[in-house]
Amino acid sequence: MKYRKLGNTGIEVSEIAFGAEFLVERPYEDTEELIRACEDNGINFVDCWMSEPDVRSHLGRAIKGNRENWVIQGHIGSTWQDGQYVRTRDMDKVIPAFEDFMERLQIDTLDFGMIHYVDLVEDYENIMNGPFIEYVRKLKEDGTIAHIGLSTHNPEIGILAAENPEIELLMFSINPAFDMFGAMDDIEEYRKEDAYDGEFSSINPQRAEIYELCEKNGTALTVMKGFAGGNLLSDETSPFGVALTPVQCIHYALEQKGVSSIFVGVKTVGELEESLKYCSASDGEKDYAEVLKNAPKHSFKGQCTYCGHCQPCSSGIDIAMVNKLFDLAKNHDEVPVSVQEHYNNLKFNATQCIACGECEPRCPFEVLIVDVMLDAQDLFGF
Repeated sequence: MKYRKLGNTGIEVSEIAFGAEFLVERPYEDTEELIRACEDNGINFVDCWMSEPDVRSHLGRAIKGNRENWVIQGHIGSTWQDGQYVRTRDMDKVIPAFEDFMERLQIDTLDFGMIHYVDLVEDYENIMNGPFIEYVRKLKEDGTIAHIGLSTHNPEIGILAAENPEIELLMFSINPAFDMFGAMDDIEEYRKEDAYDGEFSSINPQRAEIYELCEKNGTALTVMKGFAGGNLLSDETSPFGVALTPVQCIHYALEQKGVSSIFVGVKTVGELEESLKYCSASDGEKDYAEVLKNAPKHSFKGQCTYCGHCQPCSSGIDIAMVNKLFDLAKNHDEVPVSVQEHYNNLKFNATQCIACGECEPRCPFEVLIVDVMLDAQDLFGF
């Protein structure tokens, strides 16, 4: 297992983390078995958004003996009402639900208090200008939570959070299918049959901007929905018409700029072991580009996915990075200052391209790289 730092917090967590979302209506023994398997394999990071009481109690009991070895994300605004999960901003419900979380997990301090599931700009603004954020700030002042985080599936919210210094960690949905989308008010939109028939045929620049901002600002970035709810793991349900492996999905997420860790939601130790294969996988087993290249639906042809197959460059250019910065900048009226600065700091930029074309046959997606280098020179001024 490898470890990465969570943004500016300095906390180190395992690249693969445990998402405890599938522990509902399961006996304690199942939770303990999964937690022990995580510990035995170097996983030290867990997210619990589920409000179902037994999930919290079982998880707290299982980690109690090794609490000091675990980094925990817990969600504020996830409540249990009339026997079901309810996301709410009603403080009369929010406060007792969070107190219940702390009590059932048997902890005095939560590493990351997550503002739960914010997918509407209006919701974000109400949170940040109302009693919800005041409560979260008080929790941090009192030492009940060490850091403030936020979870979202919406790129617009992701950008707002990444630009907000008060948000120290962003939990965002990242996989090669979702990365084709723009802003989405309802996660159910991802599941519609015609969802991938729109204008996007490669990574949405708005989502790429989130990854860039998180790295630039030191906002920790953790990943949920890495398997698109399991849809990417089957030919029948994959929007590409071809399945990816857990290892390929994990690699895609961890390759994105700013990402520290990916939470895998698993029901059994066997499923966990499929994800843990990433730790010993070869480059070929991690490679998702060849799969996407030959996908029968939603081809990435002509679109850079920043996979790096074009390397090495005879002029030393980081071709994938130039492509990424070009994609980030080209849809703006003016090149964003932060993107221009990042381009300016490249050791070798598009100006050094000698148009030898050696990179182009190596690209799985037939990107006209030399043309992109010329366009980048025009856009960035050199």
